[in-house]
Amino acid sequence: MLAPVADDMKSVDAVIRARLDSEVVLIRTIGEYIVSAGGKRMRPALLLMIARALGYQGAHHHLLAAVVEFIHTSTLLHDDVVDESDLRRGRSTANAVFGNAASVLVGDYLYSRAFEMMVEANSMRIMEIMSGATTVIAEGEVLQLLNVRDPEVSEARYLQVVRYKTGKLFEASAQVGAVLAGATPEQEAAAAAYGRHIGTAFQLIDDVLDYSGDAGALGKNVGDDLREGKPTLPLIRVMEVGTPAQRDLVRSAIETGEGDFEAVAAAIHATDALDHARRCALAEAGTAREALAAYPISDFSKSLLEFCAFAVDRDR
Repeated sequence: MLAPVADDMKSVDAVIRARLDSEVVLIRTIGEYIVSAGGKRMRPALLLMIARALGYQGAHHHLLAAVVEFIHTSTLLHDDVVDESDLRRGRSTANAVFGNAASVLVGDYLYSRAFEMMVEANSMRIMEIMSGATTVIAEGEVLQLLNVRDPEVSEARYLQVVRYKTGKLFEASAQVGAVLAGATPEQEAAAAAYGRHIGTAFQLIDDVLDYSGDAGALGKNVGDDLREGKPTLPLIRVMEVGTPAQRDLVRSAIETGEGDFEAVAAAIHATDALDHARRCALAEAGTAREALAAYPISDFSKSLLEFCAFAVDRDR
């Protein structure tokens, strides 16, 4: 799927490592720890593929793809501290290894470095997109915090969090790729829609995997969202269609974060909760696919189509 931008991704990794260089040893240490953990790098890949699909041949795509990854990584560092997580991508989180204070401060450094790098592209439109995205992402984090331990969260309220917290950076990544390539207004809007919907699909499948995957494959603790009292889509669905006993079980688990995970998982599997979440993800991916009609056919646009399938068919 990423073959058309494989060389570009190597260049992005080189930019990431170079721009993580700092006289402060702890920043370099944590930065290298994060980079070596790997990850899918889906957001920078999306920026590259959109730009290339529109024929971009300039010099700023690697820099801006690295910017997107820095912003994403910063949000992960902060998330793990807020959520008190100790496992990500199959390894101990940075906060588990280096402590909360170091993780928060290095996350702040990555945000600052990202905006410093962004200026080099000399595009007010790109600055506008990325600064707006970071604001929306922060709003999503706060909205999610308000939803914690609340079993009355509706599907609409939850999807708002997903679009803010996850979908927005996918949207901005795709949109920046389009702007960089001198897209028409129609193509820029299509890129934004594609990113927004593919990012939402991606998160909804994460919700499914939290109750159907295993920790080894996912690189995180299965059931973490439940233990953190987060009402994700499968739980919300059980609250809507489950029996009174199933709803009471899920309500207690969300309110306390200490429910019987096996019993909650059984309730999820006994209803259509996972199928419902998958259907929602498929609908989002389908909308993303439709947005690509504004793009010429190429190896890059074909990869973007494959992205739609990957977002919903993956197991990690």
